[in-house]
Amino acid sequence: MIIRIMGEGQVQIAEGDIDVLNLLDGELEAAIETDDEGQFRSKLHALLDKVRQIGKPLPDDALEPSELILPPADASIDEVRGMLGDSGLIPG
Repeated sequence: MIIRIMGEGQVQIAEGDIDVLNLLDGELEAAIETDDEGQFRSKLHALLDKVRQIGKPLPDDALEPSELILPPADASIDEVRGMLGDSGLIPG
């Protein structure tokens, strides 16, 4: 799966790693639902850090279509709320 972090580029994630990302995504959704800015910021950074950790960066000149687009680390709670689908940022 190809994931783009806005403003950073693309990474390839193994299908087996989606479950851990879904767990972090669920925690992020919970923080958004309660409008808890501190928890939101912490959970967004945890999700993005995990994607960076487990993902294999694609070259800058790669033109692969992104299956998922994640917000940048400095995104607001309202911006991320607007990006959420029925199953969060990470469907699965």
